[in-house]
Amino acid sequence: MNKFLILIVAVFLFNCSATQKVVAQEAIDKAEVKSSMIKALEWQEAHPIFAIAPTDWTAGAYYTGVTRAHKSTKDMMYMAALKNQAYWNNWETYDRLYHADDVAISYSYLYVAANEKRKNFIDLEPTKKFLDAHLYDDNIWKAGTNKSKEDKTILWWWCDALFMAPPVINLYAKQTNQPKYLDDMHTYYMEAYNRLYDKEEQLFARDMRFVIKGNKDDRKEPNGEKIFWSRGNGWVIGGLALLLEDMPTDYKHRSFYEKLYKEMAAKMLKIQPEDGLWRTSLLSPESYDHGEVSGSGFHTFALAWGINNGLLDKTHTPAVKKAWNAIAKCQHEDGRVGWVQNIGAFPEPASADSWQNFGTGAFLMAGSEILKLN
Repeated sequence: MNKFLILIVAVFLFNCSATQKVVAQEAIDKAEVKSSMIKALEWQEAHPIFAIAPTDWTAGAYYTGVTRAHKSTKDMMYMAALKNQAYWNNWETYDRLYHADDVAISYSYLYVAANEKRKNFIDLEPTKKFLDAHLYDDNIWKAGTNKSKEDKTILWWWCDALFMAPPVINLYAKQTNQPKYLDDMHTYYMEAYNRLYDKEEQLFARDMRFVIKGNKDDRKEPNGEKIFWSRGNGWVIGGLALLLEDMPTDYKHRSFYEKLYKEMAAKMLKIQPEDGLWRTSLLSPESYDHGEVSGSGFHTFALAWGINNGLLDKTHTPAVKKAWNAIAKCQHEDGRVGWVQNIGAFPEPASADSWQNFGTGAFLMAGSEILKLN
């Protein structure tokens, strides 16, 4: 009796919209992943954009993606981009020494420093200056005397900050062998965690405006759920993966970060939509029923990292591959990454033509770990 191998392939046209769902998992072509990542880099380098300055948080997030891409592929195009921006930036941070956003760019500087043989090319003094002022100088946030609608009375009062500063501080502590920086990072991390982490939902509020107190319902979604922003939580879980990679395995507080990572990862897997892409409002996906790439990119990076580093079971690999395949379909032919929610602080819609450099960074971060999946 003849035996036949029958391959059934379900083909769907997908453009990141709610009306066209991906219901079949496609294989990952790693050569294609590498090609799409290079195209994203080339397009973004040719179309620079930033919110304030070339050293701001948007560039920091983008070049963090470039570092991860180089780390995975060793393609010198990524390193060339990293060295160029460090040189033209004079290795400077942005100038708000009290603000976590403005040191995010230093993650890429530290990576270049660790991989550059020409030591006279490197200047980490601006990073040191920023970290020393940020951690040890007095300001109204540390004093708890700043008053605003966001209740900005701690240093890292918004969840995005947990991506911007902690991985930089952690990596700086590692590369300079000064563990005191890591201990101080943990102190401020715990302030943000205790204020913004919802243990019931296992998600972070963006800031105190979205923390429900008592019976107030003015900060809930139309479906009655609390407001949890996809990219905000992507900042946190992506930052956790970066932290855990460089944190000493015997660090006294490491178990806290591993536990938090696993809780958030389990939640993200549980609420992943059928087509693979998370919506901008995590618990009210119907509010803007289309996929969004920046949050989804950070989630995909973190989940794939967890599988690759043994913190997540490999049975979750299909979900992560589905997410990447959906993200990849949001890239334009010219390399531009679309469906990125613009700069904001809460769930809002995106479109095929909305893009930002931090969305490209999330895309590169996701691809860098997808390449490592078995």
